[in-house]
Amino acid sequence: MASRRISGSAHLWRNAGTVACGLLFYYFVPVNLDLPGYWPTRVLTLVAFVAGVAGLAWLAYRRIGQFLAASRDTAHRVDGLLYLVCLAVLFFALFYYVLQLRDPGQFADLRTRTDALYYTVATLGTVGFGDIHAAGQAARIATTVQMAFDLVFVGTLITVTSTGITRRLGAADVTGRR
Repeated sequence: MASRRISGSAHLWRNAGTVACGLLFYYFVPVNLDLPGYWPTRVLTLVAFVAGVAGLAWLAYRRIGQFLAASRDTAHRVDGLLYLVCLAVLFFALFYYVLQLRDPGQFADLRTRTDALYYTVATLGTVGFGDIHAAGQAARIATTVQMAFDLVFVGTLITVTSTGITRRLGAADVTGRR
């Protein structure tokens, strides 16, 4: 894949597509084999899940190719990191939800997939409102792993961004423009 500059709206649409496919995957992944409702509901659930998985796989293929083709382009690197954090949020949220289903009491007040997604994003944002919190040992271990991932992710994002800024400032100094 050839490296090329893409517009801000293309970045926006690409990242919106990532979130949309991720949410399709997250909300429709069957965590137990008892799919709810009549057969049309089951078919729709499976189609939405497959669409989410296919979309995430295609986006992963594209992002990896773009990163390899333009490994020095900050925008592609940031897009790749945003894709990674989207996947990590979905993974942790799904893990928390399944953990609570399998072992009730691991989390206080975590009842739905949306609760699990909310808890995961609150942990990523380090705001931790306290309404949902890890109560069991397994939940605390998983949350600690997510916190460590979040710290590495934020550090990497800062590094990528500052490297891109430093590179642009160095190029401006060489060419004499500011």
